[in-house]
Amino acid sequence: MKNLFKALGIREWIYVVCTIGFIVLQVWLDLKSPEFLQLLLKEVQQDGTNGAVISMAVVWKYGGLMLACVFSSMIAAMICAFFSGWIAATVSSNLRARLFAKVSAFSSVEINRFSTPSLITRSTNDITQVQMLIAMGLQVIVKAPIMAIWAIIKIVNLDVGWIIATIIAVVVLVVVLLTLLGIVFPKFTKIQKLTDNVNGITRENLTGIRVVRAYNAENYQQKKFSKANANLTKVQLFSSRTLGFLSPFMTMVMSGLTLAIYWIAKGIMDKNPSNAVEIGANIATVTLYATQVVMAFIMLSFIFLILPRTIVSLRRINEVLKTDSSILDGSTPAAAHQQQGTVTFKNVSFAYPNASDAILHNINFTVDKGETVAFIGATGAGKTSLINLIPRLFDATEGEVLVNGVNVKEYALADLRDKVAIVTQKAILFSGTIESNVSYGKRSGHTHSIENVKKSVEIAQAKNFVEKMEENYNSPVAQGGTNYSGGQRQRLSIARAIARNAEIFIFDDSFSALDYKTDKELRNALKQELKDATKLIVAQRIGTIKDADKILVLDEGKIVGMGKHKELLETCPIYREIALSQLSEEELHHE
Repeated sequence: MKNLFKALGIREWIYVVCTIGFIVLQVWLDLKSPEFLQLLLKEVQQDGTNGAVISMAVVWKYGGLMLACVFSSMIAAMICAFFSGWIAATVSSNLRARLFAKVSAFSSVEINRFSTPSLITRSTNDITQVQMLIAMGLQVIVKAPIMAIWAIIKIVNLDVGWIIATIIAVVVLVVVLLTLLGIVFPKFTKIQKLTDNVNGITRENLTGIRVVRAYNAENYQQKKFSKANANLTKVQLFSSRTLGFLSPFMTMVMSGLTLAIYWIAKGIMDKNPSNAVEIGANIATVTLYATQVVMAFIMLSFIFLILPRTIVSLRRINEVLKTDSSILDGSTPAAAHQQQGTVTFKNVSFAYPNASDAILHNINFTVDKGETVAFIGATGAGKTSLINLIPRLFDATEGEVLVNGVNVKEYALADLRDKVAIVTQKAILFSGTIESNVSYGKRSGHTHSIENVKKSVEIAQAKNFVEKMEENYNSPVAQGGTNYSGGQRQRLSIARAIARNAEIFIFDDSFSALDYKTDKELRNALKQELKDATKLIVAQRIGTIKDADKILVLDEGKIVGMGKHKELLETCPIYREIALSQLSEEELHHE
């Protein structure tokens, strides 16, 4: 709830005060109308009893006042709806912005902890629940108690019996309402988790749709989704049916209260037959007041239908907002770093969160400025995990990772990542154009130029296919780059990194979708154009890394070989085994 208050600005607080003021005015007008009805009935009954002609002026007078109250109450309600709608939209907008900023700052550890589908649900569905509660509830939660208490005070002034009947009806309503909420509240927590599950399966199916179709697995996916959907539907039906009992029960209580009012009125009239005119007027007034009391609780009941789910949503939102990233900024100014382009690992070990074993063990090596260092090893050897420690996508469990002679933990994250350009295993493109995707790599404080984009695309060997397109660098890119082939996406990702003009370039198996000719041309271009930059290359192809200044061979998280291509062929059996799996003895000898 504290985060809701934080989402309110000065204007919104003014609107809250205005809303409460107009709600009080609305309640006063709603409760003033029965008073005019009471006065009208008294005068009409007195004229009828005395045999006088009922004056239409009296009817017009009090009838006009009642209509004025109703019309004014409607205007006040419309103003309240405007203010509460504004507040709800502003709060949800601020919460979405804060949640997006928080998630954007998360490391992979926190994202994996919550899961991507759950974070999407919390940023959309959960915030929508909060917005609905504010839009509907701000008026009702304030209006209902005021109306109920005020109406009860009005009844107290008329007769004790009527107030006792009203209080009994209210107590019965509250008991039943709390009982039903106690039953359904745990179900709403379960609904949100089941919604996450449905979103996860849907996202998985859409992301892997090509694999699903290629393996004729549509029926399997359909059954998987149907099971998750059926579980969600079952819980939702139970909650809806349980709360569905509330509306008819309230109608029954309201009808019973009306009967009780008339029954009590008959007893009062039997005792004081001379006050029949006043009692008759009071009956209509009390009925209206009692109706207002019950209506207040009926309004609250509608809020209570969505309140449990909203409370669950708020808890889930708060859970994200209160979670701090495990990757924190350092404090060393960027200007304090004298070296450029050097990377050093000192006794580095790393284990993923909650993993039983470390993935990297006692890694030690140094990369000097301008060097090209390659990493090779079997799948799962720890190559990607190792390079992810440099830009602090994860932090080392033990030891130190130094960039330019400074521990990466001492850098401000923005400063550290400005020094690094990384091309991930999976080529990721964003919706937009080729130009916007390549210029996405520009460093903080640097301006974008189309010349830099064109040069980066040319170095990445993407110029041929880009300039053949009708719109060239303004050609559209679909979300995820699905309108380009794997090789094209990979080259555009490399161009984005090159455009960054960083000190250190990391290529994580980012040549795998390229043919051998393009691979060779790209490596030659990188060697020529980025000769002063440090290049770290993770690859599976021997041809991609054989010209590196230094090659590190990883096996089960340990460095088992380090040197140049020819040295490792002689001294490292694992490297030689990898090489022979790709090339023959003759080809290796020729190389």
